[in-house]
Amino acid sequence: MSFNDDELIIPPPNSGPRPTPIVPGRVQLVSKNNNMAPLEENTQKVLLELTGGDSTSDRSGLDLVAVLDVSGSMQGEKIDKMKTAMKFVVKKLSSIDRLSIVTFVDTATRICPLRQVTDATQPELLGLIDALQPGGNTNISDGLQTGLKVLADRRLSSGRVVGVILMSDGQQNRGGNAADVKIGNVPVYTFGFGADYDPTVLNAVARNSMGGTFSVVNDVDTLSMAFSQCLAGLLTVVVQDLTVTVARVEDESTIQKVAAGNYPQTQDANAGSVTVAFGDLYSKEVRKVIVDLLLPAIDTDRGADILEATYSYKTAWKLFDAPPATVTVRRSGSAFPEDDPPVDVMKEEARLKTATMIRQARTMADGKKLDDALDKLVEAQNALGDVPVAEPYDDPLLSALNTELKELLKLMKSQEVYEQQGRPYAMSSETSHDRQRFAARGDIERNRLFATPRMDKYLEQAKKFDKDPAAPLPSADADEKEEVAANPLAPLAGPITFYIQAAIQALQAIEKLISNGAKAV
Repeated sequence: MSFNDDELIIPPPNSGPRPTPIVPGRVQLVSKNNNMAPLEENTQKVLLELTGGDSTSDRSGLDLVAVLDVSGSMQGEKIDKMKTAMKFVVKKLSSIDRLSIVTFVDTATRICPLRQVTDATQPELLGLIDALQPGGNTNISDGLQTGLKVLADRRLSSGRVVGVILMSDGQQNRGGNAADVKIGNVPVYTFGFGADYDPTVLNAVARNSMGGTFSVVNDVDTLSMAFSQCLAGLLTVVVQDLTVTVARVEDESTIQKVAAGNYPQTQDANAGSVTVAFGDLYSKEVRKVIVDLLLPAIDTDRGADILEATYSYKTAWKLFDAPPATVTVRRSGSAFPEDDPPVDVMKEEARLKTATMIRQARTMADGKKLDDALDKLVEAQNALGDVPVAEPYDDPLLSALNTELKELLKLMKSQEVYEQQGRPYAMSSETSHDRQRFAARGDIERNRLFATPRMDKYLEQAKKFDKDPAAPLPSADADEKEEVAANPLAPLAGPITFYIQAAIQALQAIEKLISNGAKAV
């Protein structure tokens, strides 16, 4: 069966034209490294930070597929909480967005095609959600494949943001293994609901996708909040297909390693470059990349270009290639190989080390070595104190990491608790770190690692919505207008910064040419 019956986007009456997208400056690139490097052969670390811009007033429309478990185990409170969470989703979407609902039991059923969410269709979508009834087994694989086919068969696809929300409360007992489904370039956000689902399968599905995460929702009262965080990201995608390329500078450096989570990397040995593909980037979301460089020995003090970095992305239908940014150092006899990198580099390395130690602790706990796992988590906590900041736990990143480790320690107090809650939490944490993207787990109000400002806003909205689903809820368009009204210059900040940086780089290039010419004479 073909699912090429997606509704086309019809602008509402009197809606006016959509804003013309401002393409440059939607991502800001900042590099952090030591200003000086020794004359002898040495290694240097460069931290690159790519941050999504503020403006989402000209965002691309979202095509969202909700793949929902309505098996018999969803009976009672669970199905009610799921309906409330889905109603929150429907009410947040606007007329440039489309929603399809797929349910699965023994087999999957597409409840509706991709439908434009308007004042007219919203009640119909809410009615479909109210009509959902639990019963049957759990075929996650068929649900996932059906949801992906809804997106693959679309007539309208160019320039649109896509996402799949997959929620299940049970073990897959029908169909194939969902972890084996080929997903392609679609982010799939999985949600383990309750206490009886299979975290290994849901985590694998998320990791097999581009940018997806696995959220743990043990408390059935928090599903709306968990969904809200995913939706906040999808409704604030500022760029798509973001890539960053780092390249050596001939005779000045060699790239030894690029740390960027588990995002795909492509190496070009001839150019001495590495390209990392990040996919979509949310407003105010950050992607950090640490590049380890080997600098050769030289004889005299001088300035040196040691790395070139550039990035590209798509917005709507346009591709943007940023001009190269050059990272420089001063090679000096007064610098030493043992000099520490900047504090921001050390904090990011601490985060990467924490993620690695969480993975190691999970492996130990899986092997019934719970005491060793606890020791590993305590070791990770202690390591955070080695970062040279005045008050480690006043630092937002270090504090968030400590909160995460504290929660995980509690979930390893016994093998039984670990099996039921600790393992899913650790898996969710690992994927979240690898993606540098928020995933709900534990205390969703305290554990805010990688959360964006819109996520913080939607968290509060979801809490209120759970208490009174009939109360008015602002749409994504209303949220955007409120943010722009609070900071009217925000949409221009990114482009202005970009053009200023481009002008500075051009002047530096001219200065370098003049300097090299003078030396030649």
